[in-house]
Amino acid sequence: MGDPSATSASETPSQRFPPAPESVARARRFVRTALEEAVPGAMPDLLDTAEFLTGELVTNAVLHAGTEIGVAAGESGGRIRVAVLDHRPSRMPVARECPPYAGIGQGLVLVSRLASLYGVETGDGTKTVWFELWPDGARHPSAWELPAPPAGPAEPVVLVDVPGALYSASQQHRQVLLRELKLAEAAGRSVVPPRDLATAHDISNVISECVTAALRDEPAEGEIRSLPLAMRPGAAPAVEALSRVLDAGERAAREERLLTLPALPRSRVFHTWLFDEITGQLAGARPTAWTVVPREPGAGPAELVPWDPGHVRTSRVPTIAADEQNRIIAVNGPAAGLLGWDPEELVGQPLTALIPEHLRGRHVKAFTSLLLSGEPHILGRSVPLPALHREGRLVPVRLFIQTQETADGRTVFVAQLSPRAATPGPTARRPGARRSAGHRDQAPAPDGRGAPGLPPVAAPRPGTAQRREAVLPVLERLSLLAETGAAMSNASDLDDGLQRVCRILTERFADWCAVDLLTEDARVERACVARRGPGAPYAEDLEGMLPPLTDTARGPLARALSGAGPLLLTEPPEHAGMSPLDVDYGRLFERLGADSAVVIPLRARQETIGVLTVARTGREWPFTEEELPLVDDLGHALALGVDNARLHQETRNIAEQLQRSLLPVLPAVRGLDLAARYAASSTTAQVGGDWYDSFVLPTGDLALVIGDVAGHNLDAAIAMSQLRSMLRGIAVDRREPPETVLRRLDMANHSLSREATATCVYGLLKGAEEGPWEFVHSSAGHLPPLLVMDDGRTRYLENGSGLLLGMDPDMLRPRAEDAVPADATVLLYTDGLIERRDESLDEAMGRLGRHAAELARESLDVFCDELLIGLGADNTDDIAILAVRPVSPS
Repeated sequence: MGDPSATSASETPSQRFPPAPESVARARRFVRTALEEAVPGAMPDLLDTAEFLTGELVTNAVLHAGTEIGVAAGESGGRIRVAVLDHRPSRMPVARECPPYAGIGQGLVLVSRLASLYGVETGDGTKTVWFELWPDGARHPSAWELPAPPAGPAEPVVLVDVPGALYSASQQHRQVLLRELKLAEAAGRSVVPPRDLATAHDISNVISECVTAALRDEPAEGEIRSLPLAMRPGAAPAVEALSRVLDAGERAAREERLLTLPALPRSRVFHTWLFDEITGQLAGARPTAWTVVPREPGAGPAELVPWDPGHVRTSRVPTIAADEQNRIIAVNGPAAGLLGWDPEELVGQPLTALIPEHLRGRHVKAFTSLLLSGEPHILGRSVPLPALHREGRLVPVRLFIQTQETADGRTVFVAQLSPRAATPGPTARRPGARRSAGHRDQAPAPDGRGAPGLPPVAAPRPGTAQRREAVLPVLERLSLLAETGAAMSNASDLDDGLQRVCRILTERFADWCAVDLLTEDARVERACVARRGPGAPYAEDLEGMLPPLTDTARGPLARALSGAGPLLLTEPPEHAGMSPLDVDYGRLFERLGADSAVVIPLRARQETIGVLTVARTGREWPFTEEELPLVDDLGHALALGVDNARLHQETRNIAEQLQRSLLPVLPAVRGLDLAARYAASSTTAQVGGDWYDSFVLPTGDLALVIGDVAGHNLDAAIAMSQLRSMLRGIAVDRREPPETVLRRLDMANHSLSREATATCVYGLLKGAEEGPWEFVHSSAGHLPPLLVMDDGRTRYLENGSGLLLGMDPDMLRPRAEDAVPADATVLLYTDGLIERRDESLDEAMGRLGRHAAELARESLDVFCDELLIGLGADNTDDIAILAVRPVSPS
């Protein structure tokens, strides 16, 4: 087909255009007219394509060159040729791999896919980007030239632990924002000074070119990688200008002055880190890895892998994912089962299908606000709220939402659900999380010398010198055993502990490892598989339930599950014609490869609970008989950790059941609405000393109780249940005023073998069905009830306060009487709802009053749920809420 530069073409007529957005449409019309005159019989589709591609190239020239633009169009030998010239030869085209949903950056990709031939030529102070369209539709193999490194001296900048998907999404948003700012400037609505905007465009292009060059030169060994950039020494002021311009653009987007949504929190934090790294390292600072950026709710670097729906489906944590249209795009079995659905039934439905009706409006408003403002409220936070079961009942859960980025720049919202008492958090295992070989707080210095105490970016495979000595030195053996035990002891749950142990083993001892555990129903579950390799040590697609252990199973896994071992394998196990379990185990070796392995049973309390497999690839570093005692010790340490983790989880489950059994059923009283909520601490035990109660006395009065026993453990729960039962018995039997009932309760408390220290409010709501109502109450050191009028006025009922229980049972207690108008709400609550370490009690109570005032006219269910969502996220104490509202006669 010939060299593009030698292609003969008539490029007349031609026309010049200013570097302004309106030039795009003018250039398209010019090319259309010129080609219709030059090629009278040209097919309309060919002319349409030429006009379309002209618009893409002129748009690039306007945005990235910023000089006068020349456009020429002509025909030679039946071939159409269009050339776009500018006066910025240093700004070469940067072709990117842009997925279909990318909002920007498609121009050069479209040219490469639609043109028969294309290229770029530079001359004396000019650059010409051109394309040809041939009538027969044939295409000549060609490619865009990669930009040359910046001319002149360059300073090295190292970006450590750059997550590819997050960078791609942030880059796309940056370019969209700069484009919208340019359009606003052209329309006479400048958001930033034109000079600053031009500087921001230029340095943004430089950064993109440098990263593209680094991605080309660095091997793609994982989603997370470190990138060396070659930046101009004087680039820092321009990068600072880019940061200022983007900040102004974000504000304008939030104020809806630009035709784009603002960035979500993590993208903003990533850009801050990126710009700080460039300017800081140009000033001589050491690199700081993205993975160690201080974590903020909804903005931290916790998610390090791109979105993959397979991670949700294979996760054992109840998980649901939704897109930016609020549609469910992935759900796993545990989440669907928790809410009474099949996973396939939920995919495609709006997320509101799982939200109680009284919270749907709130959800839509909050979701829309997040997209329009970029400001999160519950992202990255553990929030107690109810989910809607398929049968219509409410399921109390804790919700933990984080974001992931797709390769094309979209955002996916990944939510973990758990029953109210089991709390996911930032340290909980997330679907698809692949932890790097170790967190790094610095990177190698730009000159190639490592910073003090800095591990490599990717843990290397043990070298030849290590392999010559098959048995680890004594100190290293002891260190490995200690780290393995500590990893299980310090883990937040069993999954987290197994991942930590497997990471240690693959870093220091083996090329891959697997842990298979027996479940309560005697099934076999592959709980964790990890392999050596930078950025992606885990292999979740190999995890999950295995075929059953049968009498016909004879392979190494089956033997170890029966108690045999340790077993030294010097070649992959045979599995042809064997049981399904043996076949599955053999396929594991086929997938990961192994020239030697050790299979050892995990025993705890004289029972086999699972199997550990450690394997090495390569015959220069095989397992030997001398290493079996060490693997046996590792198996003992791991088995102990697994057994302890299971016992801990069993204890948590028992505590959860106990706590739920202690929560009373609220009575139905004509003329009154009642609602209550309970949420265990998100960080401590699953059972505590907070309680509420409500019952109708023989006199017809409604008793309202809220209390808090000191402590967050089983002892506190036991004391709480005793106090609650005694108070109800005393109140029903004696039918005395609240202050007398509390004094008798305190006397009974002193008779207990373990006297409890507790706070409590006991009150009686008195009145006929049609009103008026009066709240008579006494407080034993508890926070005052809050009265919320239907017009939003609030008042704390501070009278009637006395000493807490357990101090002096003989002391007389005060009583208070307060009128409760129709449609007003009396709120009783425990301190976990409001107290924060960094603020005074007055500030906390003021915040509760303001929040409650905004909800004064909401239904009581919305009132309570909104208080939990707004004030109870990440609570470090238990929360109990009890609210009552007299209803106006209809």
